[in-house]
Amino acid sequence: MRRIHVEEGLTLRFPNRDENFNEGVEIGILVVLLSYGGRGFTHYVSRGTVEQAREMAQKMGYRLTEGATSGELVEIILRGSRERPKLTLIHSHDCSGGTLAKRGA
Repeated sequence: MRRIHVEEGLTLRFPNRDENFNEGVEIGILVVLLSYGGRGFTHYVSRGTVEQAREMAQKMGYRLTEGATSGELVEIILRGSRERPKLTLIHSHDCSGGTLAKRGA
């Protein structure tokens, strides 16, 4: 009997149900989260559900990236595809013409 991740600290189990039922519940939970229309979030699904989750995310305007795995669960990071990447400009010279040290140097 597999645990289905709902949110941090909350899981569900369905005794006497097969894996297809469990995957259907996982995708149902994910669809509800995607329908909120937020900028992005992280969620956990089973390995067998990742590709279906990716297809659903794409259809609903999100990009899915796989993160860490923990046993049978895979962390998925979902970002709204309309969200632009955050860019940072790093100058290599200061205004007086001297060279600035690189970050981490």
